[in-house]
Amino acid sequence: MAVRLDGVSPGYRVSPDFVRQMEGYGLTTVEIHYFLPDHPKLLQLFAFQQYDEAPTFPVLRKFLDYWTREIEGPLHSVRVAHKRLIGPQEWRAVDGVISIH
Repeated sequence: MAVRLDGVSPGYRVSPDFVRQMEGYGLTTVEIHYFLPDHPKLLQLFAFQQYDEAPTFPVLRKFLDYWTREIEGPLHSVRVAHKRLIGPQEWRAVDGVISIH
């Protein structure tokens, strides 16, 4: 039985994170340094991870647009690290059956 990536194959549920990885998304770690609104000489760090596509980073760009529009803390700098978790060399179709007793 083949597994479809949209998660609707009979008897199978495919993780949305796995589907994103197969579509080219990788794990992106972001560090945002920003100035505190009440203390403009102090920097604060906000760090998080998400799935995004390099090199354009559409998810991160959307978040940064929201930040500059809605959040009072002005941005100082943004550092980005990105790693594709599944690449072409790591994924291949295998024709066979595995029996587990």
